[in-house]
Amino acid sequence: MNDFEYLRAESLQNASGEQSRDGSRFLAGGTTQVDLMKCGVEKPARLIDITFLPGLSDITVTPHLIRIGALAKMSQVAAHPGIKRSAPVLSESLWRAASAQLRNMATIGGNLMQRTRCTYFRDPVAYSACNKRTPGSGCAAIHGNNRNHAVLGISDSCIAIYPGDFAVALTAFDARIVLQDPDGQIRRVNIREFYLLPGESPHLEHDLKPGELITAVEIPVVPALIHSHYLKVRDRASYEFAAASAAVGVELEADGKTVRDVRIAMGGIGTVPWRATDVENQLKGKAFDEETLRLITAVVSQGARSSGHNDFKITLAPRVATRALLTAGGIS
Repeated sequence: MNDFEYLRAESLQNASGEQSRDGSRFLAGGTTQVDLMKCGVEKPARLIDITFLPGLSDITVTPHLIRIGALAKMSQVAAHPGIKRSAPVLSESLWRAASAQLRNMATIGGNLMQRTRCTYFRDPVAYSACNKRTPGSGCAAIHGNNRNHAVLGISDSCIAIYPGDFAVALTAFDARIVLQDPDGQIRRVNIREFYLLPGESPHLEHDLKPGELITAVEIPVVPALIHSHYLKVRDRASYEFAAASAAVGVELEADGKTVRDVRIAMGGIGTVPWRATDVENQLKGKAFDEETLRLITAVVSQGARSSGHNDFKITLAPRVATRALLTAGGIS
């Protein structure tokens, strides 16, 4: 780990101003930042500690909006009674992530900023070719062991998977990321625009301007959010990243049999949290039964491309989406 300067921010403006200087990074729970520093991936000249800033850990649940402060701990959000009642998918996506120790330390803002777990990205000593670390150096994963890599949203420059769970749930329900710049200006970005596809510039991962700090996440409360579920399929039962996951919600018509609204986002298969809008559109107005769900969710992997070892994800993803929807709709 490199030597670095430590600063404790006194205000949001102070934090943003300091972070806009070259070589600066924010520090909150530290479960991602410190890890990347130990790996030699991140070598910041200074860390700006924002954990003591007031007002950024509040959680507010109203009939129309959920607002979660960026410094709220993952475990606090997962256990919040209002969120468990109004948005079970948010709670489930958090408590199925990481370990209890990490959830007690990690913040929501840090969780949204976590970087890929691609082995080639996280080992700069053994693998020099990584366009995320060093633009233009190549991608060792494409011809390497790529079982845990993405099949959607990939490019010839990068196939690294987005590893998180919470952002997948947020993507299904049109969450907004609230950002503040050094001048105190507030900007709200839809989460689907916040995460950037790799294209030819995989090192650019988020729609963030210099000095901008995540202050909160806002989620509109809709009926489908109340009837929601997060299903995570993985190689082992805990402390493991998703082979494929689905964040879903469903609202039925008054007859209890017809889909009025449905939300589906997939994790574990894309370079970013993946919203399945085609599947949603095809399901609206259809009968909510297992046969229909299996038929229509088959296109959830449409456009997917295997890199050799990860072709199983293309088959797995529709099955995960169907199971999650059946649970959300009370069928299984």
